[in-house]
Amino acid sequence: MADNGTVNGTENGEFSFPNTGTGTGTPRNGLAKIQTHSKKQNGICHDDSAPPVKAQTIDELHSLQKKKSAPTTPIKGAQGAFAPISEEERQKQQLQSISASLASLTRETGPKVVKGDPAKKPETPKVAHHVAHHHFTPTLSISDSALKFTHILYNLSPAELYEQAIKYEQGSFIASSGALATLSGAKTGRSPRDKRVVRDESTEDELWWGKGSPNIEMDEHTFMVNRERAVDYLNSLDKVYVNDQFLNWDPEHRIKVRIVSARAYHSLFMHNMCIRPTPEELEDFGTPDFTIYNAGRFPCNRYTHYMTSSTSIDLNLARREMVILGTQYAGEMKKGLFSVMHYLMPKRQILSLHSGCNVGKDGDVALFFGLSGTGKTTLSTDHNRFLIGDDEHCWSENGVSNIEGGCYAKCIDLSREKEPDIWNAIKFGTVLENVVFDEHTREVDFSDKSVTENTRAAYPIEYIPNAKIPCVGPHPKNVILLACDAFGVLPPVSKLNLAQTMYHFISGYTALVAGTEDGIKEPQATFSACFGAAFIMLHPTKYAAMLAEKMQRHGATGWLVNTGWSGGSYGSGNRIKLAYTRKIIDAIHSGSLLNANYEKTQVFGLEIPTGIDGVPSEILDPINTWSDQKAYEDTLLKLAGLFKKNFEGFVNYKIGKDNSLTEQILAAGPIF
Repeated sequence: MADNGTVNGTENGEFSFPNTGTGTGTPRNGLAKIQTHSKKQNGICHDDSAPPVKAQTIDELHSLQKKKSAPTTPIKGAQGAFAPISEEERQKQQLQSISASLASLTRETGPKVVKGDPAKKPETPKVAHHVAHHHFTPTLSISDSALKFTHILYNLSPAELYEQAIKYEQGSFIASSGALATLSGAKTGRSPRDKRVVRDESTEDELWWGKGSPNIEMDEHTFMVNRERAVDYLNSLDKVYVNDQFLNWDPEHRIKVRIVSARAYHSLFMHNMCIRPTPEELEDFGTPDFTIYNAGRFPCNRYTHYMTSSTSIDLNLARREMVILGTQYAGEMKKGLFSVMHYLMPKRQILSLHSGCNVGKDGDVALFFGLSGTGKTTLSTDHNRFLIGDDEHCWSENGVSNIEGGCYAKCIDLSREKEPDIWNAIKFGTVLENVVFDEHTREVDFSDKSVTENTRAAYPIEYIPNAKIPCVGPHPKNVILLACDAFGVLPPVSKLNLAQTMYHFISGYTALVAGTEDGIKEPQATFSACFGAAFIMLHPTKYAAMLAEKMQRHGATGWLVNTGWSGGSYGSGNRIKLAYTRKIIDAIHSGSLLNANYEKTQVFGLEIPTGIDGVPSEILDPINTWSDQKAYEDTLLKLAGLFKKNFEGFVNYKIGKDNSLTEQILAAGPIF
C-alpha cells in the first residue's frame, strides 16, 4: 500500500483508504473508513446504470423473469374466421380430458385438476370456479379426494423437469456432461414375469397364448382392481406429470399416447422416447388412443388374484390402457407401448419390427435384426448413412417409419472412442439411468456396475448427428439378420431365400458365452422369436408371413450375418473382426454382394459368397477355418439340433388357408 493510503493501481483516484495512523479517520471498530472519489467527466459522473426494474416486490421481479408461452393458432376446422376456440375454453377442454383419464370407474368421475406446480403459491385456486387458473372441477360425492386439487404438470420442458427432479426426487443429479442422472429404485431392468395381458373375448383368439408366449393372462376384473389402485395413488398426490405425445413418425398411422406419472424422471424419459408434438399439434390433441398410468412407486396388492410379487405391469387392449405398479424402471413404459404397437399395427396390415434401420444417400434402406450383443446398434450406426432409428420400426404401404422419438442406449463400458455418437448425445436433456459418478466432479464412470450392469441413456433422436428427421424412409432393400454364433459354425455372411428368411426370423438365434457352475465358459444358444419374443403379441409366424409378403412385393433380400466366432467355438476360435463385418455390410448396402458367386453349405443349406472385397476369402466358408474337421461337423450338427428343437414349438401352427407355407419354412431349416 502506498504511503498516502491509496490502494496500488488506483492512481486515477477512484477509491482510497485514509492512513489508519491518524485517529480522526478511524471509526470506533478500528476499520478504516472508505472514501470514494468520483471520476468526473465534464462535471458529470460516469453513469452506466440502467433504469430501476418495474417491480415492487421480489415475487413481481421473479414474474418478470419468465414470459408466457402459449400457442396462438386456431384449432383446425373452426367455424369461420371469427370462431377460433378461446384459450380459456381450450385449457378447460384439456383439463376435462385429463380429469377423465384419472377418473375412478366406481365414482364415474375424475378428480379436481388444476394446471401448475403446487409449490408455486399463485397457481392454487382459492375458489373452485375461478376460471383464470385453468382448472376443472367435476361434480362428485364428497370424499377426501374430492376436497383436494390434483395439480397437473402438463408436457413440461426438459429444463422444468430437471428442476422438479432435483428439487423433489432423491438420487437425481446433474452430471458433468449436463445429463440428468437418476435412479430407478429397486428394479433396474424389466420384469417380464410380472407383465400381464387381459384375456377377453377378442384377445382370446387374436393373441399368442401358452408355451413360449410372453403373454401371461389376467382377467378384466383384476385389471380394474389394479387400475383403481394406480389411479387412487396418483390422485392422492399433490401433483402428477402428464405427457401427451405420439408414436410412429408416419403421420397416417401415428398413435396418440398419454402418460400419467408421479416422477419427473418418468416424464422426461417419455418426453425423449416418444415423438414430441409441436404446440400446434398439442392444441387439437383431443382424447388419447392409449393411456399409461405409471404408479410405479406404489406396490400392487399381493392378495389380488394373478399377482406373484409386489410388481405388476398390466395391459388392457380393449380399454387401450396400461397400469404400472411396483416398479420405477422407465423401460417398462417404452417396451409396454412397443407391445401395444405389435398388436395395433398388424391389424392395419403394418408390420411392427424390433430392429435398427438406416438409409443410404441413394435411398436404399436396410433393416437390422439382432439380439443383445450381436452388434445391431454398432452396425446400424454408420457415418456414411442416415439413421432412421435404433430399435422399433413399422413397415407399411408408405415405407418404413420409426415408432419412437428417441434412443435408449446401453451405457456399460461406454467410451468416446468406441461409440462417439452415443457419448456425444449424453448432454443436457438426456436421462442417465442408474449410473455411478464422482461425488465432487459429477463425472460419470461408465465402467462402474455398482447399481446395475444395465445402465442406460435416453435421449431424443435429434441428438444423433446423422439422424434422418422425420424418421421415415422408402421400402427396405436389405433385411439383415445378425447372430453372434459362439459355436463358430455359421458363415460370416449368407444370402437367404424367402423361406430361409422366415425360418431364421422366427428362430431369432444368437449364442452368448455363459459361465457354468464350474467356471468353464461355453456357448449357450438363445432363441427369441422375431428377434424380440418378449414384446410380440401375435404368433411369431404371423409376423414372419407379413415380413415375407412385404419383402417379396418390394424386392428385398434377406441376409444372415454372423458377428461371432470363426475357426472354432468360443475358447478355440477367434471372434470375426469388426472391420471384416463392416466390409460385408458395406457390400450388402452397395449391392455388389448380390452379384457375387455363391456356393451352398451342408446341413443349413446357406448360400455363401466366394469372395468379398476387403475380406479374406478363406473365412467365408467356416469349414476352411477349423483345423479339426470332425469337431466342426459335430458342432454343426449340435447347433442344427438346437435349431430343430426350438422350432418344434412352431410346427403345429398353420399359416394361411393351407399348410404349404408352414412346410416351406420347415424345409428351409437345417436338414441332417
